[in-house]
Amino acid sequence: MKKTQLIHTKVWDWPVRIIHWAWVLLFGLLWLTAENDEMDFHRYAGYAMVCLLVFRIYWGFKGSNTAKFSYFVESPISTWRYAKERQNQPVQTKLGHNPLGAYSILLVLALLVGQVLTGLFAIDVDGWEAGPLNHYVSFETGRLCATWHEYLFNTLLGWLVLHVCAIAYYYWGKKQNLLLPMLSGKTTHIQNAMFKPAHLKHYIIGLVIISVLLWLMLR
Repeated sequence: MKKTQLIHTKVWDWPVRIIHWAWVLLFGLLWLTAENDEMDFHRYAGYAMVCLLVFRIYWGFKGSNTAKFSYFVESPISTWRYAKERQNQPVQTKLGHNPLGAYSILLVLALLVGQVLTGLFAIDVDGWEAGPLNHYVSFETGRLCATWHEYLFNTLLGWLVLHVCAIAYYYWGKKQNLLLPMLSGKTTHIQNAMFKPAHLKHYIIGLVIISVLLWLMLR
């Protein structure tokens, strides 16, 4: 029986990697600026988060194959089957996120969407600091958004702790380094795994979208 040959192959394109690490930095920056009442910096960091989030959602439809939702999101039945059989599959046969990781990505995207939306409409208890879209809602709605903004942040913080624990488990328990591919873009994988980059026009369209979005928020 022929052995499966393992080789180094590309798994993540540069937009996915840049957005991943930018989110890490922005999350810490948003936390610090909120805790220290540096709301101007908090607002600008929030604008950057909005732009990256919009680009990542766009990239989930038009990006490289491993970045597309249609590629890594499987049905709940397939995911359940994978969860039961994963112990018998020491080598993953698909580039990118496994089915369980896919739902984790969808969760964090949903939490981030809720976080930025509530931040855009939120207002503090004194009415001094408010999101850029707060004038479209009542004070009570703005306060409700502020409350949920905090709840969602704490939920994201809990997800981040679980994410770090999962990375540690894979590194020490399963001898798989999940950080290195997100830094280098490459992983050791089976020979027939294929990475398909996005077309140049989709990079351009994505950059145009977030440029227009940033202009609208800063004008």
